[in-house]
Amino acid sequence: MDEEFQDDTEEYDVEELIENVTDCPGCRQPCGHEILREKKTGTGADYLLKCEECSHIHTVQMRPPKEVIVPFLLSEGSETVVIKIDVDDDEILRLGDIFEYADASWEINRIENKENNPVKKLVASEVGRANAVRSDIVMVRLTLTKGEFSDSDSIFVERDKMFRAGSVMEHDGAKWRIRAIHTGTGRTMTGRVVAHDIKRIYLHEPPRPEETQLPNSPRERRQAWKEGRLGDNPNPVMPDAEKAGKPKQQRPGRRQKKKRS
Repeated sequence: MDEEFQDDTEEYDVEELIENVTDCPGCRQPCGHEILREKKTGTGADYLLKCEECSHIHTVQMRPPKEVIVPFLLSEGSETVVIKIDVDDDEILRLGDIFEYADASWEINRIENKENNPVKKLVASEVGRANAVRSDIVMVRLTLTKGEFSDSDSIFVERDKMFRAGSVMEHDGAKWRIRAIHTGTGRTMTGRVVAHDIKRIYLHEPPRPEETQLPNSPRERRQAWKEGRLGDNPNPVMPDAEKAGKPKQQRPGRRQKKKRS
């Protein structure tokens, strides 16, 4: 047991010693090195190393990457600003990358090289300009129809906010019914659509209470529940008062007994 424990310890020590791995000019391959001397130079350092395989001694210079200024075109709805962000010169920018700036998330949707040609990815030192859009907040365009008149507007919401066709939403102090939702591939008058997939929402003014015909029969009430005119209850229960006031139907072949005076 002790010998096995000792062997495991020796292997563990070897793994610790080969953490400082770099290319050795003598071995011409990555090897573990012993640090003989360290000298601070600016923001980096020079290391005098000794190869653990061939005992070759050489110097390695470690320098942090330089920063380059990359112009970014940031778009949030109809507003666009040009800013400059410091990026490591060896960092690779890719389409779809998300980064944080000014307490917001931004998604890169265009990268241009020095010749203004669009590319899918590029090292930061060769980027001419990058475009990004706000990723946590999206703009949803609205078409508001009141009678024969229509107007356009827009709102900013979280990209994961859900809108349901047929429901009632409040906008600019008034209530509107979502008549349809345009997703880019077509309009839908039913179902739910997440905000970042919406191209436009079509809103109609909901009917006034006095113009709404109250349902009478259980079937009309059930349909009114489904349309949202009476709230949110897909399976309404008939009121007890109505049950008590509804005459009971007589079974065929049964006669009512006459009361004796």
